[in-house]
Amino acid sequence: MSAEIIDGKKIAEEIRREVKEETERLKATYGIAPGLAFVLVGDNPASQVYVRMKGKACEEIGFYSVTERMPAETLEAELLRKVDEFNRDPRVHGVLVQLPLPKQINEARVIESVDPRKDVDGFHPTNVGKLVIGVDTMRPCTPAGIQELLIRSGNDPSGKHVVVVGRSNIVGKPIVNILLQKQSGANAVVTIAHTGARDLTVYTKMADILIAAIGKPEIITGAMLKEGAVVIDVGTNRVDDPSAKNGYRIVGDVHYASASVVAKAITPVPGGVGPMTITMLLKNTLQAAKASIQP
Repeated sequence: MSAEIIDGKKIAEEIRREVKEETERLKATYGIAPGLAFVLVGDNPASQVYVRMKGKACEEIGFYSVTERMPAETLEAELLRKVDEFNRDPRVHGVLVQLPLPKQINEARVIESVDPRKDVDGFHPTNVGKLVIGVDTMRPCTPAGIQELLIRSGNDPSGKHVVVVGRSNIVGKPIVNILLQKQSGANAVVTIAHTGARDLTVYTKMADILIAAIGKPEIITGAMLKEGAVVIDVGTNRVDDPSAKNGYRIVGDVHYASASVVAKAITPVPGGVGPMTITMLLKNTLQAAKASIQP
């Protein structure tokens, strides 16, 4: 058996087309373009790449976007003032402060300073709380993308046993809360496992759907899976590879070669979950723009 590949790039393109069409309708009907503001503090190379990619995606989809670059020595109070400016700017429907931040800035305070209605990352405690109790709200982009991958690839999680390996605030905890809800595209029985488990295999073997988000290269092997499981690999790990042009290659948390002969369907790395994250950011921004329209 060879697993069906869940093509995140293809699904992301499909969603972006839908977002673009809805954006055009929003402009035509209300004269509003969804607006996204990025704040980048310091010169972290990875952060610069991410912000550039997000800005390009906004341009392609017809959004208004603005990027505020601030020096690494920026004080927390200065950053909070900039966030407040964007909170009050009617052209901006989403505010994204790129993490990580320099050590003199408290990340939690910055996250809490973003207007929850413009929190397109879905990290504000207000939105986290709403997610837990099942109220419609902004949802973190990667977990929201995982749900879309499952639904659009024909692997509806309803009634299935989903095992999430990883407990981060960015992926593990929110995907658990998304898939637990008594809603369409969710309604799963969910188990969360992590590095504290004496034997991860006990849990991974029970999964109809396995979501690996533990941040350890190829820790999940085919021998740890139930035959016919659906595998969503969130991991993006750099491992040394002298034969590669850059001296390294990117692998997931799942050992793809062994898992793909056991699983029914699997996401590749790269090309699986990755393309969904920025796409769901765009979708969240569109949602925020629509919510800003007075009835």
